[in-house]
Amino acid sequence: MPFPLPHARRLRSPLMALMVLLLMLSGCSLLENRHATPPEPDLLSQVDEAAEKLLSTASERLGEQAPIIATTFVDVDQLDRSSTLGRTLSEAFTSRLVQGGLNVIEVKMRNSLYIEQNTGELILSRNVQRLSANHDAQAVLLGTYAKGQNALFINARLVRISDRHVLGASSFEVPLDNDLRAMLPSSW
Repeated sequence: MPFPLPHARRLRSPLMALMVLLLMLSGCSLLENRHATPPEPDLLSQVDEAAEKLLSTASERLGEQAPIIATTFVDVDQLDRSSTLGRTLSEAFTSRLVQGGLNVIEVKMRNSLYIEQNTGELILSRNVQRLSANHDAQAVLLGTYAKGQNALFINARLVRISDRHVLGASSFEVPLDNDLRAMLPSSW
């Protein structure tokens, strides 16, 4: 019966310790990944979700080919003021509503809305009936945004022009990052 050599026993002990240490470390990394927070949703994915909500409620109340007009999203505290963010939100919502099958009229080619340079298409309440007649539109996409300290709050509505009935609404918030700050007026 062969006897184990003394140096083999010494080698086995550090090797076992190293293997146990590696197993423990790999287990810790698995636990860390399991508790990692998911990435914050970005603006466009939030717009997609909000537009889906609008589509799900409003499409039942609108005719399939009912024309819709999209206006620039505005600062909730100053409804006559918008920004790059407001114009971007309008464009993003419009894209998603068109993809969802709604008939959206491009108003940048007409003079029916109040269009101010560096602001966008702002709907004026006194022009709602005229707007409807000029475009044969049944509804309008309206939206507001508000800046908090660490988040941006966005509200979108599809409103029937004839009676100002809200056909669909959606609200969401996104973390206020440097990209969003750059799209807001510098006075904020």
